[in-house]
Amino acid sequence: MRLFIPAYLPSIAYIAALLQVETYGFYGGGNYQKQTFRNRCNIHGANGLLHLTVPIVHQKKGSKQKDSEVQIFHESRWKKEHWKSLEAAYRSSPYFEFYEDDFAPYFNSEESSLLEFNLQLLERIFQVLGIEFQKKLLNDLPEGSEIQLDYLNAKNPLKSNHFPSYHQVFENKNGFIPNLSVIDLLFNLGPETEQYLRTIPLPA
Repeated sequence: MRLFIPAYLPSIAYIAALLQVETYGFYGGGNYQKQTFRNRCNIHGANGLLHLTVPIVHQKKGSKQKDSEVQIFHESRWKKEHWKSLEAAYRSSPYFEFYEDDFAPYFNSEESSLLEFNLQLLERIFQVLGIEFQKKLLNDLPEGSEIQLDYLNAKNPLKSNHFPSYHQVFENKNGFIPNLSVIDLLFNLGPETEQYLRTIPLPA
């Protein structure tokens, strides 16, 4: 089994890995690390690469918290801002209107747990792909287990030339940007998303 830390609207490589391994689970017992894709994603905006970050409730300096303990900071308008950014980036894409109602509700709710919010979005992504989602969350690692801790930081382990190009809304202006959030793939490729994901080679 491979374990993943739930990421926010994760990258194409991350979703490709989930699809291509036989069994996987999600790990919430590790220490939260800043500047990872646990609470951020990349999309293709009008001016190029656009970073979206979910604000979290920070602990006192020097204290640590587990991934399962991280709370979302809701005193800002981040959800409305993120949805406006997604609309601006993808409103003219071929499949935005097709999937809009699947994702819009998540940007009008107020979940408190970052990990649970990420898992909800991951489950929705798999639902729209028509693929069974293995929602297994572990907060402890059994001693002597053969679980592989892969993709724990949800960072891209692959080089850009492993990602075949596909049409992106602002490609003519900014060029093709590889390995964005899988949301970029969904809005641009629609039903062909799964086929594309299964072509991405995984590291040994």
